[in-house]
Amino acid sequence: MIKHLRPAIVSFAVLSLVTGIAYPLLVTGVGQGLFPKQAAGSLIERDGKPIGSELIGQNFSSPKYFWGRPSATAPMANNAGGSSGSNQGPLNSALADAVKARIEALKAADPDNTLPLPADLVTASASGLDPHITMAAARYQAARVARVRQLPLKEVQRLIAENTEQRDLQVLGEPRVNVLKLNLALDGLKP
Repeated sequence: MIKHLRPAIVSFAVLSLVTGIAYPLLVTGVGQGLFPKQAAGSLIERDGKPIGSELIGQNFSSPKYFWGRPSATAPMANNAGGSSGSNQGPLNSALADAVKARIEALKAADPDNTLPLPADLVTASASGLDPHITMAAARYQAARVARVRQLPLKEVQRLIAENTEQRDLQVLGEPRVNVLKLNLALDGLKP
């Protein structure tokens, strides 16, 4: 019996070492060596302290800031430990109610805005953690932010342009704005 079990036990031990220890250490080492910023979480620091990540959205609710995509993570918004979508379909009344509430909040914050309301401001992304908004979503909010901060609209539009990330490899995705970086740029303006 031992004669038959020995190869299985040795194979199990060797594969456990290779796939459970050696491979993860190798991948971690290569990632930290070639992509140190990304391996450390793509953190954004101010005064030597991390204030957020380029890869995880943050919840901004003050009208003086650009708002990101709604988050579907639980138990709190933008919870990286609970990354997921809501899995609610278009006929789900809870989703319809959440979208209506988001539309009302956007309209209440900027009642004179006549631009079309971008879908990414009222619907969560698949991960629930998206740190970016579309150019349309940034343009939709620009007048509100400029008015509340008492800035010229052109200055806010310039910041949007400066914080716009282009398509990956010039063909993948759409131009997008990282909300945290844009809001930090706004805070960095001299009064």
